[in-house]
Amino acid sequence: MQQNYEVAVIGAGHAGCEAANATAKMGFKTLLLTINFNNIAFMPCNPSVGGPGKGTLVREVDALGGLIGRNTDRCHLQMRALNTQKGP
Repeated sequence: MQQNYEVAVIGAGHAGCEAANATAKMGFKTLLLTINFNNIAFMPCNPSVGGPGKGTLVREVDALGGLIGRNTDRCHLQMRALNTQKGP
């Protein structure tokens, strides 16, 4: 069975997911290719998506319909245990 696509995005990291999402929302028939189906939008290369600079950028991308904020939450990159040595 042959499939025809208008856009092929190779790599399903954060940039690939954003590109595939944007082209699909524009109405293009989009194919997202990745090596490992279990690691789509896994984002291990950028563990610090928060902070004042990147946090603002993530909120702006999110407001435009992007995926990086939601994908980061799903990967639990911002989960940290603070002050674990203090208290009862």
